[in-house]
Amino acid sequence: MKKLIANDWDEILDPVFESESYQRLRNFLKEEYRTKQIYPDMYHIFTAFKLTPFNKTKVVILGQDPYHNPGQATGMSFSVNPGVRLPPSLVNIYKELYDDVGAVPVNHGYLKSWADQGVLLLNSVLTVPYGHANAHQGKGWEEVTDAAIKALSDRGGVVFILWGRFAQNKIPLINQDKNFIIKSAHPSPFSANRGFFGSRPFSRCNAALIKFGESPIDWQLPSQVGQDDLA
Repeated sequence: MKKLIANDWDEILDPVFESESYQRLRNFLKEEYRTKQIYPDMYHIFTAFKLTPFNKTKVVILGQDPYHNPGQATGMSFSVNPGVRLPPSLVNIYKELYDDVGAVPVNHGYLKSWADQGVLLLNSVLTVPYGHANAHQGKGWEEVTDAAIKALSDRGGVVFILWGRFAQNKIPLINQDKNFIIKSAHPSPFSANRGFFGSRPFSRCNAALIKFGESPIDWQLPSQVGQDDLA
């Protein structure tokens, strides 16, 4: 079978990619992409995995599914393309980032520099139709992303940042003796004041990485994103 990701994730996820359920998902997506506007474009579905190989992953920030409006989705959770207005959740993430570690907010929402350092920006569901959040839930993506979470958990030494109930539903997949979980309310405007603000996930993540013998993440995003920086 053609390698979908072109790094060590292919071997980790190959049993899922070879399964009948994944073939059903592929057939479903072919028709969805043919008849609807689906995000991200088919060439960026696996961007998170491509940018952050299995053996380089040391942090997972888990989202639900891609942004569902034009031009937003990048294939990385919470990230949007340069030039796109910052979604409210990302605005709140930047506020907490500044309060927590002093990282200065930037005028773009492109998070590739985190991915390049080993932060897997993973959505549980990797595609979405225009204007219909979570419409591809239950179509088969969860088998892929749950397998990725479980493989990282089994390897150990990973910090899982889980914002909101949806992400925290994945806790049973994670071996807490070998990994570190940071959980709080979601950064959306509906819940950020209920425990996201003040939760200090970024400094706590770096403290855990140091205990694991890993280098901390430089959370400061570059002020500008050039064409060469795009995935």
